[in-house]
Amino acid sequence: MSDMASWTGAVWLRPGALVYIGRLGDARAHAHAAVQLLVVSSGRVILTDERAAERSVSAVAIPAGVPHAMRAEDAFGASVYLDPALLEDDGESLVAGLLALPVDEKFADAALALLSESRAACPDRVVRQVMELVGRGIAGPLRLRDLAARVGLSPSRLGHLFSEQWGLPFTAYVRWARLRAAMDTVRAGGSLTDAAHAAGFTDSAHLTRVTHAMFGLAPSVLARGMSWK
Repeated sequence: MSDMASWTGAVWLRPGALVYIGRLGDARAHAHAAVQLLVVSSGRVILTDERAAERSVSAVAIPAGVPHAMRAEDAFGASVYLDPALLEDDGESLVAGLLALPVDEKFADAALALLSESRAACPDRVVRQVMELVGRGIAGPLRLRDLAARVGLSPSRLGHLFSEQWGLPFTAYVRWARLRAAMDTVRAGGSLTDAAHAAGFTDSAHLTRVTHAMFGLAPSVLARGMSWK
């Protein structure tokens, strides 16, 4: 299979979720850490499971950790990647709502609106302060205990606030923030090595492993093959 050269479209990356709409490409055999929701509006997509069984799909949820490959034939649609933590409380309802959305110019707004319903409308002052600290320190280590001390909370209390207001554990929030920072660097013209160092990854190989593990896509495809919103 090709290395997904035909993935071209628009992408929205938020803490815990990546929303893509556009031309669907191939994906070699992989199992990602995110839950993938795929909606095909035209063309054909064939999924292959770990037993080499193939099936054509139009709307499907692929659980985290399930090996699969994907072949697209002149296909257009949407793909939403979700951190599994977002699905712990009312996951079935959220998945059903996302898979039922029509793939049109309003898809991304509608998907992001569904994802935000379970979160606080506006994070409180302390959480916003920690989010700013994460952004400023994204190139280095980001430990919950260190940031909790900066804002005068216990690590357990700060961790609870993040889970309550974002639907994500603090460590998951940081992972998604690092991915966004890395993609921003590549989009600005930096190399994968530049992006890895700017976002706190060990090196470009580490960044590539994480993006493949999360989404089954190379960072170069995510950063350069798509229009970011």
